[in-house]
Amino acid sequence: MKIFCIGRNYSEHAAELNNDVPTTPMVFMKPHTALLVDGKPFYFPSFSNNIHYEIELVLKIGKNGKNIPKEFASSYYDEIGLGIDFTARDLQQELKSQGFPWEKAKAFDNSAVLGGFKYKNEFTSNIDITFSLNLNDKPVQIGNSKDLIFDFDTLISHISEYFTLQKGDLIYTGTPAGVGPVKIGDRLEGYIGVDKLLDCEIK
Repeated sequence: MKIFCIGRNYSEHAAELNNDVPTTPMVFMKPHTALLVDGKPFYFPSFSNNIHYEIELVLKIGKNGKNIPKEFASSYYDEIGLGIDFTARDLQQELKSQGFPWEKAKAFDNSAVLGGFKYKNEFTSNIDITFSLNLNDKPVQIGNSKDLIFDFDTLISHISEYFTLQKGDLIYTGTPAGVGPVKIGDRLEGYIGVDKLLDCEIK
């Protein structure tokens, strides 16, 4: 099982971090050990003082595929869920400033929180999905799939050009504006519409 993540896929998020908006999908990966599932708590790591939350819609791949044309991409996933891409922002900036890869800031253990899923036929439209994140009962991020720079089908087609997609693979599709730090004792709750699909305590 592979975890694909998309960076800077909402223009307002790119702007808040003073990053350029990409012209092609920015793809990076996390290992299986990054997954944090079943509502388990996230333990603040010792190597960072600035861990940021990033709420994202997550696609679960339902069948194998390679070089998938965009017009057929929607048949390769049946479920849409929620995840958090935790980022060690201080470590990321340090690595970027030296021109180094920043997997250590993105792909560390438990950095990919995975909440629940809904079947895509439960949605009126896959290109109009509202999702949000609360931090200690206060809304901090609100997004909608219609604001994606690269939509679901584009992402699946693009990723499959380079990597064979396999059943069970996950695609974290990018985060909207509003990212910020967490501290020990915080609680994060993620929603698609009014349905709570994610709950994560910081310890």
